[in-house]
Amino acid sequence: MKKKLSSLVLGLILGLLITNTPEALAASAREIDASVQTTLEKFYAEVKDGSKIIHEAKGVLVFPHVFKAGIGIGGEYGEGALLINGRTVDYYNTAAASIGFQLGAQKKSIIILFLQSNALRRFQSSEGWKAGVDASVAVVTLGAGGAIDSAKLREPIIGFIFDQKGLMYNLTLEGTKFTKIKK
Repeated sequence: MKKKLSSLVLGLILGLLITNTPEALAASAREIDASVQTTLEKFYAEVKDGSKIIHEAKGVLVFPHVFKAGIGIGGEYGEGALLINGRTVDYYNTAAASIGFQLGAQKKSIIILFLQSNALRRFQSSEGWKAGVDASVAVVTLGAGGAIDSAKLREPIIGFIFDQKGLMYNLTLEGTKFTKIKK
């Protein structure tokens, strides 16, 4: 029974990933842009100096809804936008697969800040950028009152994972792939 359930979950995850290829963009550009703005507003409300940090970033990659599920084998998928100077310049999807101890499902938001111009250029010129392989992303954890560990702000790329709903163990971006959606 457990093996059948794992196969069913894997099939559902693969089905979602296959039907959400860049050519079959599930959300329209307008829907993604609206969700990105709502996510940024939540971020500003939850993170002390969040607006200032985003304003100073060379580029901001926002994934409003990243869905993750797994029973032994897992996967995640989401769509978002890259903003430069507050304007959308490209749309991206994020996808990851994993094997190991995991059980559950969750929805989360991800914001990645490119704090150095050369890191942003490398990201934009890549065909498929993988966190932890193509560049390291320092995941920032929030302290009391939404305070940020200022030591992480010296890294070229930092990431925030927040607004989590559901139950899933694993708070990392390692191995997550980001691909430009071709329109």
